[in-house]
Amino acid sequence: MSTESISLRSWLTLAALGIVWGSSFILIKKSLLALSPVEVACARISITALSFLPILYYHRREVDWRRWLSFGIVGATGSGIPAFCYAIAQTKVNSSLSGMLNSMTPIFALIIGVIVYGAAINRYKVLGAILGFSGVLMLIIQGGEAGWGGDIRYIGLILIGTICYGLSVNMVKHLFQKTRSILISATSFTLIGPPAIIYLLATISPGELMARPDIQLSLMAVTGLALMGTVVSTIFFYRLVQDTDAVFASSVAYLIPIVALLWGTLDGEQIGIFHLVGMAVILVGVYLTKINKT
Repeated sequence: MSTESISLRSWLTLAALGIVWGSSFILIKKSLLALSPVEVACARISITALSFLPILYYHRREVDWRRWLSFGIVGATGSGIPAFCYAIAQTKVNSSLSGMLNSMTPIFALIIGVIVYGAAINRYKVLGAILGFSGVLMLIIQGGEAGWGGDIRYIGLILIGTICYGLSVNMVKHLFQKTRSILISATSFTLIGPPAIIYLLATISPGELMARPDIQLSLMAVTGLALMGTVVSTIFFYRLVQDTDAVFASSVAYLIPIVALLWGTLDGEQIGIFHLVGMAVILVGVYLTKINKT
């Protein structure tokens, strides 16, 4: 798909998603002030599922329930698994670095598209993937030196999250092209909600929760993360995937690290020139993956 064929609405949606999702990392950071990583992830999933439940009930007759497993996988890869990966990772990894590494999403979207769905590949896309991984390596090295968290185990969790996002956008594009985006979101996220809700009800007492320091800030952060970062944004994102393609929609990764860096700077996180270079290398790689010339 050429950039000339992409509508203004799609570009504006891409920009809005970049701002919302770029803010997700600082919201995760603030959520972790009073909540454990598992509690943050489960709260995010639970709020999302409960928000979508009335919508799903209203449109229940429009859903092809024979495809429940595919809907569930889209929900798990589009929100469920990444919610745990990012929350756990950010106990050791700076929110700015987390936002930078998230830029690998379109590269993994390309790789999965080629391997699973037979998408076309050329030398530019191969070079882009190589540059993307080179940029990740730079950020890992610099992250460790700057005290951002260079532990490969936690970096790996973020990369697993981006792989999940890459799989989710490809599934939406290839399996749910004719399904309304609001139905995809409502069905997929409601399906993954019950285990998270059960966990929270079984492990947290309201009195103990409200007695924690910074709990109000954390609850506001995780609520905003769920409502804006998942509920509203995924509806528009899946529509964007349908209107364009998985690689263009994943190009929101250009904007996410910039917004994440701005929030991180405002929150006192230190950013060095080599971190910016590493991010730039990844973004150049992302750009090359969009070139369709042979």
